[in-house]
Amino acid sequence: MVTLIRTSDIKEAKKQINNAKDNYIIVKAQDQSFNRKILEYGKFTLFLDVEKIKEKDSLRYINSGLNHVLARITLKNKISLGIDLSSIERKNKKDKAILLTKIRQNIKISRKTNLRIKTMNYKNKKDALSLLLSLGASTQQANEAL
Repeated sequence: MVTLIRTSDIKEAKKQINNAKDNYIIVKAQDQSFNRKILEYGKFTLFLDVEKIKEKDSLRYINSGLNHVLARITLKNKISLGIDLSSIERKNKKDKAILLTKIRQNIKISRKTNLRIKTMNYKNKKDALSLLLSLGASTQQANEAL
């Protein structure tokens, strides 16, 4: 059984994590302060949709929701980074390009810090593997993600 936590209140999220009876707990990313606090708290399995934050990108930096500091905290607490592949299909061309750029940046950061990636909601395993490899994941990282 899987528990999905979608709240943006940090106290409520911690309460739901503590009350969850499942071994597999997924927390959906919210804003930057929530993400930092919940990753430092740990005690869950998967951190989902970190690239879908509403923060503005600057001219020289793509704000993908993950940086090296958050990646190291995530690695220390043994949390995997989750990517929902079905959400990519539902976007229009411009939003899809922006989302794929953010996912690519997160894969690059996770490759440098040895952070585990998990993919969700894919139809074809071979297509998902090809997408991850084309976005810059190593072969070992892409195989572990599926």
